[in-house]
Amino acid sequence: MLVKTKAIVLSAIKYQEKSLIVKCLTREVGVQTFFVRNAFAKGKNAQKNAYFQPLMNLEVEFTFKNKGAMEYLKEIRVSHIYQDMYYDFSKNSIAIFVGEVLHHIVSEQERDEHFFDFVETALMWLDTHDETQNFHLILLKELTKYFGFYPDDTFLDCFYFNWVEGVFCMEYDSRCFDAEETIVFKRLLSLGFEDDQKVFTGRDRKLLLELMMRYFEEHLSSFKKPKSLEILKEVFSN
Repeated sequence: MLVKTKAIVLSAIKYQEKSLIVKCLTREVGVQTFFVRNAFAKGKNAQKNAYFQPLMNLEVEFTFKNKGAMEYLKEIRVSHIYQDMYYDFSKNSIAIFVGEVLHHIVSEQERDEHFFDFVETALMWLDTHDETQNFHLILLKELTKYFGFYPDDTFLDCFYFNWVEGVFCMEYDSRCFDAEETIVFKRLLSLGFEDDQKVFTGRDRKLLLELMMRYFEEHLSSFKKPKSLEILKEVFSN
């Protein structure tokens, strides 16, 4: 079956001297892995490796065999050109982090047009806004909705958050965020991308990033802490 679809690049690994193995989130058929021959070759027919930067927004065409094997791209072009994301150090740090997170958690994601549209829209928002200090935190929070472990806010007035059960509670134990952590975590739950980005201090952001990593590790077996985590902590520590 010939498929034409939007695709967001999640990862690209060099294979031998001239080729790439590229993992993409596509709108029409979910996560797909492509073998790109001659990605580093020269000439007008070569598929340039520049297409496969993290989170690049593409339109691709390929024959979908649905056998779980790597596919081969027939046509490729850039669907949306980011204006700022790859050139602004802070935004690029966020993009690398987000790319790593998505690479791990969507490994078995099937077709979900709403999820693709959310990711695409969020990345465009990051690219076009100046105040983005909390983007990665809000994105992580929003991702929990799509993967089935968004915090149950039925008892939001409680003092602690049990990160194993995903609920707020009145009694503290070793599976809970402490009172200070819970206050900051509640504040994150109420935020959207358009809200005031200065609501958190640098210390708050570092704390929330650690809490969200713990929460993701508990609820997603495929999740691994991104290698870019420490860099991101430093970028937004002030």
